Amino acid sequence: MTELKHPLGEMPQPLDARSREIFRLIVESYLDQGVPVGSRMLSKLLTTSLSPASVRNVMSDLEALGLIYSPHVSAGRMPTELGLRFFVDAFLEVGDLAASEREEIEEKVRLAGDGRSFDGLLTEASQLLSGLSRGAGIVLTATSDLRLKHIEFIRLEPTKALAVLVGVNGEVENRLFDLPAGVTPSQLTEAGNFLNAHVAGRTLPEARARIDHLKNETNAALDVLSQQLVDEGLAVWSEVGGDQPSRLIVRGRANLLDNVSATEDLERLRLLFDDLESKSGMIELLGLAEKGDGVRIFIGKENNLFSLSGSSLVVAPYEKQAAGSGPERVIGAVGVIGPTRLNYRRIVPMVDYTARLVSRLLSRT
Repeated sequence: MTELKHPLGEMPQPLDARSREIFRLIVESYLDQGVPVGSRMLSKLLTTSLSPASVRNVMSDLEALGLIYSPHVSAGRMPTELGLRFFVDAFLEVGDLAASEREEIEEKVRLAGDGRSFDGLLTEASQLLSGLSRGAGIVLTATSDLRLKHIEFIRLEPTKALAVLVGVNGEVENRLFDLPAGVTPSQLTEAGNFLNAHVAGRTLPEARARIDHLKNETNAALDVLSQQLVDEGLAVWSEVGGDQPSRLIVRGRANLLDNVSATEDLERLRLLFDDLESKSGMIELLGLAEKGDGVRIFIGKENNLFSLSGSSLVVAPYEKQAAGSGPERVIGAVGVIGPTRLNYRRIVPMVDYTARLVSRLLSRT
């Protein structure tokens, strides 16, 4: 059974059996078809005989509680964001994925992890979630665990340089950063040689710790500008100065355009795409996943990141065990973004299984 976490909020008072059934039918109809449902249709769907007038009375009570609303005069009813949250907390039963879906996820993600880079594994996970959910699949990685083989500085302009990091597994990462004023080409080479002599075989956090340990030796071996370059370069690579995530992978944005025709819906999607490009939004997204184990569901305004676009986010953290027998730590998140009428029952276990699989693969490498 998938472990489900959700933001704590003030839930409506308990409903009687009749109100619960009518509310459940309204939400399930909305999640399935995306349209309001009226009292006459509900009276036909109910397991017990109830007139449309009696159904309307119950709907009025549900509307007073803030659980449903009417998008247009004389239209049927749809769930509010509070109603969707109440449904997820009180009615949603999340089980396991079908065996065929588990096999598909495992086969594709494992294949990506066998002969490809860390980015390849994450990209495949994002693409897979997009295809299975018909939403936008996202993967966020917070830090890089690249184990270094070689470092090189390349000057691009007087105040900008590119740091090329080559991993022992052949993976290459490029980082752009600001050059200290007055750095010469020979100092770039000197700083690179010094780092290569001391950080080979180490991850970026380990390299930073090693250089800090060698502070006295560093000061003696390098002049002031080269020392500043080493300090700034490692700060940028380790992302110490700002704690910004490395990258966000989004696949399947076009899925969000399916069945969208209203101008206001297109505007909400535009706002969502803008949010996905926001660096601060990426930080917040990772923070949402890091607050606890298991899958978390954010509906509409519950998440400030997507409040304007009215989207839902289903997200789960993935972890990697530290070297040796160290504890596992969250290094990123996988999830699905889509409209508020996501198929939560199917997507929650899908995101959960993918996150756990990615964690297992990363801990074995």
